[in-house]
Amino acid sequence: MTAEAIRATASHLPDSAPPADRPLRIALLTYKGNPFCGGQGVYVRHLSRELARLGHRVEVIGAQPYPVLDEGEGVALTELPSLDLYRQPDPFRTPKREEYRDWIDALEVATMWTGGFPEPLTFSLRARRHLAARAGQFDVVHDNQTLGYGLLGLERLGFPLVTTIHHPITVDRQLELDAADGRRRRASVRRWYGFTRMQKRVARRLPSVLTVSGSSRREIVEHLGVREERVHVVPIGADTELFSPDPGIPEIPGRIVTTSSADVPLKGLVHLVEALAKVRTEQPDAHLVVVGRRADDGPVAAAIERYGLEGAVRFVKGISDPELVDLVRGAQIACVPSLYEGFSLPAAEAMATGTPLAATTGGAIPEVAGADGETCLAVPPGDSGALAAALGRLLGDAELRRRLGTAGRERVLRRFTWRQAAIGTVERYRSAAASDAGSPGRGRG
Repeated sequence: MTAEAIRATASHLPDSAPPADRPLRIALLTYKGNPFCGGQGVYVRHLSRELARLGHRVEVIGAQPYPVLDEGEGVALTELPSLDLYRQPDPFRTPKREEYRDWIDALEVATMWTGGFPEPLTFSLRARRHLAARAGQFDVVHDNQTLGYGLLGLERLGFPLVTTIHHPITVDRQLELDAADGRRRRASVRRWYGFTRMQKRVARRLPSVLTVSGSSRREIVEHLGVREERVHVVPIGADTELFSPDPGIPEIPGRIVTTSSADVPLKGLVHLVEALAKVRTEQPDAHLVVVGRRADDGPVAAAIERYGLEGAVRFVKGISDPELVDLVRGAQIACVPSLYEGFSLPAAEAMATGTPLAATTGGAIPEVAGADGETCLAVPPGDSGALAAALGRLLGDAELRRRLGTAGRERVLRRFTWRQAAIGTVERYRSAAASDAGSPGRGRG
């Protein structure tokens, strides 16, 4: 038998855990992977790059919006298309007859028609079918918060499974229910978040869960009922080469920058708009740049109109990474007004640029941002008055901005880089593979 044949045969034998020093073959699943649509896409992009730089073979398997991966890093992308029912400019579209391929497509449309969100379930079913046809080709499957029924029992197909839960989506559900106006709106929210019942059931049966903070770990145990010993914290981080200080970028007086979807209650943008109105009574050059989509109506739009802030709040979207970094570098303050975060990448990225941070204490934000007065100014979530006081204090004190900015970057370099995240994740991969290899009745593909 030739050496090539031996290697080919070995690549299809999942009978034992890979040796501790052998590079791993990793399938990284993500049902929503575009890094411009939220934190899950950012996670996939940066983690896959750093895993590849550590010498592992990484294949990202994703649906629309497809992941955007760093070129030249050796990370493969396999597109597993859905019907893409929420694409712009035609969200909630009805597919043409010729678009239907199988029963999973029919299920996807039926769930949408009844007001639900089908993508986690239907992606998991497609991913299971895809993986079943590739038995023996991966040492570990890493699911990025799909938590769909199709992923249960992958170990019997020969695939040790590790799942990242950034934070329980039940938190988002409750915050949207709290903000819903009227019985009809609350019923609509419940239908949309119907998939969280599935995610709870699946999470309780997962052998190994990764999460990004101690706060998220506690909520996964409490909200989803996952046993504590199955949940492991591996913090994520900022791209500290990209997000770095640049003294050549001029500071724009009064600029405050934040990253937020306009009317997601979780992000607390309406409270930041209210705080800005208070700040401008004493510092009229204060203005806000929001990295995210602008809503034409809703609480944020109403607040902007109510306080006469049309010329003081600007929304930008679709900008490149270098443009984003320069936007943050040029701000006098970066702000995270969220009511809750499972980690808060925007906080870590802003701190990495040396831009001083004002942030709430919602969820895991203090784990990232650090102590009030040392690496940030911290305020209670939902308190626009306290947020206004923090913003006004920073705008009026250049030395405080310099001190917090320097300390913030040092904190990120010590604790929150993507290389550190990749190293910690690989430890969990090897542990999962070893546990799976030692389990009675382990599948042989």
